[in-house]
Parts: sequence; structure tokens; C-alpha cells
Amino acid sequence: MEHVTANGDPSATLMYHVERPVYNEGYIETHLLHRKDKIPKSICSTLTEHVRCSSKKAKSIVFSFLPILTWLPSYPVKEYLFGDIVSGLSTGVMQLPQGLAYAMLAAVPPVYGLYSSFYPVLLYTFFGTSRHISIGTFAVISLMIGGVVVREAPDSAFEIAATNGSNSSVIFDTDARDARRVQVAVALTFLVGIIQFCFGLLRFGFVAIYLTEPLVRGFTTAAAVHVFISQLKYLLGVRTLRYSGFLSAIYSLIEVCKNIATTNVATLLVGLFCVVVLFGIKEINDRFKKKLPVPIPVEIIVVIITTGASYGMQLHEKYEVEIVGKIPTGLLPPVAPDFSMIKNLIPDSIAIAVVGFSMAVSMAKIFALKHGYTVNGNQELIALGVCNFTGSFFQTFSVTCSMSRSLVQESTGGMTQIAGLLSSLVVLLVVVAVGFVFQPLPQTTLAAIVMVNLMGMFKQFRDIPSLWRTSKIELAIWAVAFIASVLLGLDYGLLVAVGFAILTVIYRTQSPKHAILGQIPDTEMYCDIEEYEEAVESVGIKIFLSNSSIYFANSDLYVSALKEKTGVNPAQYQAAWKAREKKQKKDKVKQDFPQERKAVVKLGRLPFALSGSADLLVKPRSLMSCLGRGVAVLDVL
Repeated sequence: MEHVTANGDPSATLMYHVERPVYNEGYIETHLLHRKDKIPKSICSTLTEHVRCSSKKAKSIVFSFLPILTWLPSYPVKEYLFGDIVSGLSTGVMQLPQGLAYAMLAAVPPVYGLYSSFYPVLLYTFFGTSRHISIGTFAVISLMIGGVVVREAPDSAFEIAATNGSNSSVIFDTDARDARRVQVAVALTFLVGIIQFCFGLLRFGFVAIYLTEPLVRGFTTAAAVHVFISQLKYLLGVRTLRYSGFLSAIYSLIEVCKNIATTNVATLLVGLFCVVVLFGIKEINDRFKKKLPVPIPVEIIVVIITTGASYGMQLHEKYEVEIVGKIPTGLLPPVAPDFSMIKNLIPDSIAIAVVGFSMAVSMAKIFALKHGYTVNGNQELIALGVCNFTGSFFQTFSVTCSMSRSLVQESTGGMTQIAGLLSSLVVLLVVVAVGFVFQPLPQTTLAAIVMVNLMGMFKQFRDIPSLWRTSKIELAIWAVAFIASVLLGLDYGLLVAVGFAILTVIYRTQSPKHAILGQIPDTEMYCDIEEYEEAVESVGIKIFLSNSSIYFANSDLYVSALKEKTGVNPAQYQAAWKAREKKQKKDKVKQDFPQERKAVVKLGRLPFALSGSADLLVKPRSLMSCLGRGVAVLDVL
């Protein structure tokens, strides 16, 4: 290869002149390339190699299973500790109200949200590979759990007929209902942990690639719609049934509209006050995030204000404002899940396990790319599995990465999971010492916190115009994920969305882009002649481009596109070539007959000497060339 500078000017366009022989495949395989001789390994030798243990391998396994051992011994205290402390306290203060609020989404008492904000966060510090994500309760996962819990323990199963004189009414045994729902949530979390842990051991971290970004964003937007509708009854203070399954969002919205006349005005006023304050201060945090050392902890501020107002004004006793209620002090002893209900929860647990892992690993990769380190998808599965499996024995529900808390943890200076450890200790302090303080907290405050935190998800509707301009197929994936999840529920909606995404992959392989390339004059560039005016086809040459590999499902389409784009039909050319070849052979036979050629044809026992007899129709065979010059074998027809 010769490097040439045009006109001797270094600033001119660089040109390369390349000369090399033209090789065919046979020459390359026989003269240039020789395959290495590989000795196949037996199954026994492969197993022996995998199970063989050495000190180096044992150390590698321990360090991969406990990533904290790789960074904690060399932890730079002076550089990281202050940022981790500030980040941990900020995230912990945010974790408290979100844990209480998301427990309502999971249809369990609020205190179980605090348990879920402590044990999993503590465990992830030791097993996780991401340094910045905040593990704990999350709206989408909590809502999926709530749908399963309500299906397995509906209100109708705990009705109690109450008689007051001549009037009779229906009330619910809330204590028995809540206890049963906690059992369902714990059993579901136990299954989710086992599935995630097994997936991690089997190196199934690649499953996240099937949840493409448009699918996840459409799905989470639909989940935001479900969450918003589910919180309307708490914001308005109306009593409605909770639905799950097909069209549950529609039924829930209709139920709220039917009972809107019974809105509790005091509850609504408290809720609207919280929404305005939360939204306003969050906007301030977004606009002045570069000037503020830490975001204003508006959620805990609103919780403290409304808790104090509820206690001082006796909102529950005088105005019937629903409050959080009893919060037990201290941690619960470990209890085994109820294994009798596991068989009904397997499909739901798979969906929750995959969605939870996808949320966590996608956020972890964003921060890893930003800060220059790597995360291990398989170890993330193991970490989440350990968090959920172990937490289920301490009455937690399934957790994953929270986007809002992770952004706070990273933006406030958190550099390692020491920040996560400190945030879990903040939650522990509240559970052990001051949990009873939040008993007068109005439920409408928690509903307001949940609704305002959905603003980020609702902003994903902005994806529609950009996807319309860039890729109609990805827009279709987004739309199908959103519509299916809203109408069919999050579990079946996710299944439909994944199935549709796989179909689009098949469609793309069967409908690739085909083009005829033409040369750009005075260059070695070749571009699509239908897109670029300068592209000119070379005389007598057709350059056909297909941007997909060929396999059985698209081979016919490939041939059809080739014929259409080039205007060349190989079948017609082959037929014409055969006809021309046949004609040439006939002309050759006619020219050969006047010559003195002899052939002996044996019919029965009589030999005949033939010399171009016109009475016989003859057809030359390929054996002519094998019998020597001047001799032809003829078939008598």
C-alpha cells in the first residue's frame, strides 16, 4: 500500500493507492490459510477443569461473589468518605417517605416499606457491583406486587356482615386481610430471589437485552399510569375496591369517578398542598442543582409538616382523614415464607424478577459508563437474588433500583456503596427508635409523594416524536408496550411487549435494506443510487447491497429483492444460456457429419457401418471426448 499526498501539499486530501492480487476461495484455503488442528475435549475433562480448585481460583470466586472485597481495602477515606456521608444521609432521608408510600402500592402496611428499605440495601453493599445505584422500593415493582397481592387476597374474601338494628352493612377484617397480603408479598419475594439468584449462577444476565430501551420506557410509562390511577382514591379520600388483571386501570378509574361525590375535603386539601410544595421545590432542585450543595429534602419536610399538622389538628378524629396508623417499634424476627401459595405465584415472580433486574442493570450501566468502571450483569442478578431471598425471611417485599434515589445518591457526591450502607442505617434508626412518630401521617401525603415522583416517567411521552423521526419500528415497540400494559395489566402487558419485540427482530431480518450502489466520481466511495444524485453505476456491473445475513427465513425475499433491484432475472439468463448452448451443440453436430467420422452401433448381433446416414437421428454424448479423435458414439432414437 502506497501513501500519496495530493499535489505535495500536507493539507490536501490524503489518498491511498492499493494493489493486491485477486484471490479465489480455493486458493485462499489451500495456499494462504490453514486451519489449526483442534483436539475435542471429552465431557469428563471439561467437568474436571471446571470443578478443579486452586487457591487462585478460590480467591477469584470469593472476590467475584463479594465485590466489596475488591474496593473496601483500598477505600480512599480522605477523598470519598465525606461525599459518601452526605450522599448516604440525603438518600436515607428520601428513602423513608418513599418506603412508606410504595408499601401502599404493594398493598401491605406502610411499615413493611421501611423493612424493605433496610435489609436489601444493607445486603447490596456487600454483593453489588455498582457503586452508585440505590436499591430499595420502586413504584413499578411495588405496583406489580400489589396486583398479585390483591388477586390472591381480595377484599371480598375478608367481608364481615355487620348489623346495627335494622340496618346491615359490610365491613372488612383489615387485620386478617393485611396479614394474608403480607404473606403473599413475602412468598412472591422469596420466589423472585430464587429466580434471580439461579439466573445469575447460570449466567443469564443477557436476558436484559430482550428488554430494549423503547420497550422498558413504554412499559414504565404504562406503569406510571397504573400508579397514578391507584393513588387517586388516597388523594381524594374515597373508598373504592382495588382491581387487578385485564382493564384494571379502567375499572379503577371508573370506580373513583363513581365515588367522587364522597370526596373528603380535608384529605383533598392536604394532598393538594403536598403536591404543590413537592412539585415546586423539585423544580427548584432541578433548576439550581449546580448551585445547591445537596438537593432540598422536600419529601421528608412535607412528611414532618403534615404529620405535625395531623397530630395537632386531630385530622383523623375530627375530619376522618386516613392516616398511616400503628407502626411497630423494632425489627421483626425472621420467619419462613408460606410455601403453600408458591405454586400460584411462579409466572408473576418471573416477570417481576426480569423487570427488577432490567431496571437495576440499565441504571448501573449508565453510572458505570459515566464514572469509568464496569458492572457485571450476572453478579447483579446474584446480588438482587440475595437481597430478595434473604429479605423475604424478614418480611420485606421485592426491591430493585430506584431511579430518583440513584440520581440523588450520585449527584450528592456518593462514590461507593458506603452511601447505601449509611442510608440503610438511617432507616434502621427510624424503625428502631422513632417509627411511632409517623403514625399520624396522612395517607394522602404518601399519595402526593408517589404522584409527584411519577413526573419523570410521564416525561417519557416525549419519546414519541423522536422515535417517529428515527425509527418507526422502535416507536411501534414503545406503543405496544404502553397500550398492552395499560389494558392487560403489567404482567401480561410485559409478555405481549417482549413477544412483539422479538417479532420485530424477525421482521428486520426478513426486510433488510436493499440497495444498488453507484460510484461517487473521482472517489472510491459507493453509495445508494436512489438516495444520492452523484452516485453513478459502473457500466456492465451491478453492485447489490443487503444489510442482513441470509438464512432460510429470508432467502426467498433476498432473491426477489435482488431481481427487482438489478432488473436481472437469473432464471431467464440461465434458460437463454442453455438454449444458446444447445443450439451451438446442434450446429457443431451438423458441421461434424460431412467429415469422415465413423461410429459402430451394435443393435442385437448385427454390426452396421454408418457414415452420416440421414435415416438416423443422432445425439452426441459427453463420452465423445473419451473415445479419441475421429470416433463418436451415437444414440439411435
